[in-house]
Amino acid sequence: MTPLALAVYAVALACAAVVVRRRPVVALYVFVVGLALHNAVADALFGAGIRGHALTAIQAWKDVLLLVAFASVGFDALRKRRLPFRPRVVDALALAFAAVVVLYALIPQDVLGGHATHKATAYALRHDLAGVGAYFLGRAVAPRLGNVRWLILGLAAAVAAWGLVDAYAIHLDWWRHNGTPDYFTKQLGYPYGPGLSRLPDNFVFNNGHEDELTRRLISTFLSPLGAAYLCLVGLLLAPRKRAALILAVPAAAGLLWTHTRAAVLALAVGLIVLAAVCRRLWPLAAAAATLVVGLAVISTYPQIGPRAHFTPRELAYQRANAQRAGNTSLDPSTESHLSALRDGISTVVHHPQGYGLGNAGEVAFREHVPLKAGESNYTELGVETGLLGALLFIAWNVALLAGLVSRREGALAAMLAAVLFVAIQTDAYGIPWLAYCAWWLAGSGLRE
Repeated sequence: MTPLALAVYAVALACAAVVVRRRPVVALYVFVVGLALHNAVADALFGAGIRGHALTAIQAWKDVLLLVAFASVGFDALRKRRLPFRPRVVDALALAFAAVVVLYALIPQDVLGGHATHKATAYALRHDLAGVGAYFLGRAVAPRLGNVRWLILGLAAAVAAWGLVDAYAIHLDWWRHNGTPDYFTKQLGYPYGPGLSRLPDNFVFNNGHEDELTRRLISTFLSPLGAAYLCLVGLLLAPRKRAALILAVPAAAGLLWTHTRAAVLALAVGLIVLAAVCRRLWPLAAAAATLVVGLAVISTYPQIGPRAHFTPRELAYQRANAQRAGNTSLDPSTESHLSALRDGISTVVHHPQGYGLGNAGEVAFREHVPLKAGESNYTELGVETGLLGALLFIAWNVALLAGLVSRREGALAAMLAAVLFVAIQTDAYGIPWLAYCAWWLAGSGLRE
């Protein structure tokens, strides 16, 4: 099975690479659709017996196509002896950030006090540079934004619709026993415990009842966060056409059923930015409606969401974990995010030189490296690349946002502002769909 799968994969990837080599913009369309299906397909392949290095090679398709597209643009620029875009300050900031990332990848870990392995360093290097590469591709190769907006909105609606069917119609026991726990723990390396039978904890919302819990929409991303951010981007980029409402409704429902409060707030932030750029009042009304409806759904979610139950083993673990955690005046998720943000800021302030790549975020979590910071993109980058790297990342994206605003690219500015907002409390930059698609689109908005 594995040799056949690798042979089919090699042929398909080679064909895709040839197309992308000739037309690099095709890679964006492949990323938009392919990265939304990436985790579900990889999980299915794992269940079919394709595992280890073979599955890792298949999962690298996105990196191969990104490099092929980048090489195509680079060789074309060399042949014509000119850049495909007029350099700006924002480009210099992106290059400076990338240079700092590469520098910190080369500095030995013991010099900075880090403990990342070579593998963790390599993963972190890809994590930190993927968005930069996508951004420069956007600067060089601009897609037809109208087509991409319809594609993303339609994809968001489809992902949301399937996620709702899954949440209400497919029992959580199927996920417990279909091999997905082994995919996360054995293939990806996440050290998930028995709290949800080695499934990611964010598959569900613990509503405080003794043995009952509420499922969250995970869809093809196998993550409420990835699904939420696709729906978020789809809604902010939705064409201003009446026909788009047909797709916007399921996309909005999908975002709400992920029970991701940061995404709801980010949607409101994006709509406010859209109102400021376009000088229209309707986005402000939409932002207010988003907050009202979002708060209502979040507060009533334990009653309206799809219900499930802990197994006896999970319940015993949850009780023991609750006793260790003790009482808190805040929601456990909110407390976790705030605590991680405070700790990350404190670490960067007291160790501004950074610890080197691979010592923060999901990379460190997966590779069992002592975690210096987690969740917030800004503190993670500060821990990995020092205060300088974090400030360059912020300056690059602020300049990018300002450029989109000055060019009156309202939808793209709203999208980027929303993503930068959620990056305060999560690794938005590390979600492949956002890194490869959102930053490509943002970069394309600066095309002359």
